[in-house]
Amino acid sequence: MASSILSDCSTARLLPLRRALLQQRVPCIRPCPALASPRRLFAAARPQLLPRPPRMDSVPAAASSAESATVSADASAKVIDGKLVAKQVREEIAVEVTKMRDAIGIVPGLAVILVGSRKDSQTYVRNKKKACEAVGIKSYEVNLPEDSSEEEVIRHIASFNSDPSVHGILVQLPLPRHMNDENILNAVSIEKDVDGFHPLNIGRLAMQGRDPFFVPCTPKGCMELLHRYGVEIKGKRAVVIGRSNIVGMPAALLLQKANATVSIVHSQTKNPEEITRQADIVIAAVGVANLVRGNWIKSGAAIIDVGINPVDDPESPRGYRLVGDVCYEEASKVAGAITPVPGGVGPMTIAMLLSNTLESAKRIHKFK
Repeated sequence: MASSILSDCSTARLLPLRRALLQQRVPCIRPCPALASPRRLFAAARPQLLPRPPRMDSVPAAASSAESATVSADASAKVIDGKLVAKQVREEIAVEVTKMRDAIGIVPGLAVILVGSRKDSQTYVRNKKKACEAVGIKSYEVNLPEDSSEEEVIRHIASFNSDPSVHGILVQLPLPRHMNDENILNAVSIEKDVDGFHPLNIGRLAMQGRDPFFVPCTPKGCMELLHRYGVEIKGKRAVVIGRSNIVGMPAALLLQKANATVSIVHSQTKNPEEITRQADIVIAAVGVANLVRGNWIKSGAAIIDVGINPVDDPESPRGYRLVGDVCYEEASKVAGAITPVPGGVGPMTIAMLLSNTLESAKRIHKFK
């Protein structure tokens, strides 16, 4: 089991987990049982959304078709269905895009810059393009060779910055090793930074009384799931496992803005299971398969699992299956609500990217 590392689930950089930390995790040595079952569980129990409380972001109100979440036969937790929520969000965005086009003749535009030929990055870009087309957002794409220079990438960014038909710019990560991520991401106009990675956007997110132009898509998707499933955040204790710039840190800031009391568990944290066990809300984003076990979870807690980790599975046609950072079978027997992997946070990331692009177009053109 890959529990000897604690890492940022959104990058390739891994942080060594302290030996003492591993010694504290004796219960985690045993394998997570029957992890082929989550797909069967949430396929058999197609959940429907709870009534929505007041929203904290700009996505239009949901047209939820039902009132309650279904509990799977083998687990007590409500399944937080990211596929269903993402579908609703996309439908809402499509309506808003049509209204904007009919009212002022403007169609939101998203530009994606891909450097290199990584298969996973190509798949992400292809999925983003399909998602744009499905909701009526115009997509622009630049594909550059692996050996392109930073200056060439920044030149394309500058062109999109000045293009009035482009309302959002996304540079697909990771970039080749010879490029400085910070230089390139900083070149994106803060008003078109739909990924929410610009340091000024993150800085405004961290400040009281300030709002960023955009919230990073995956943390925004986590919050969207909590809100749409009626999970109370105000006054609750929340733990974020992982402190990456892309997921963990902004997720903690968003929970704090929603008036939760937030702790962050990371590679240097002592007794992480004891801290996590106090949480009413857990967001796990470290990229370590099945790191969080059932005995880490407070009874009735809401679990948002950001991890997507391949593990060997000879019974799968692909030879592997995807699991989260949380041992689903164990945690689902203790938690009050939990996201499956796959089908939880993953679909929400692209949905929030579309949301941010629509929000940008509305802001730029002063359309309400």
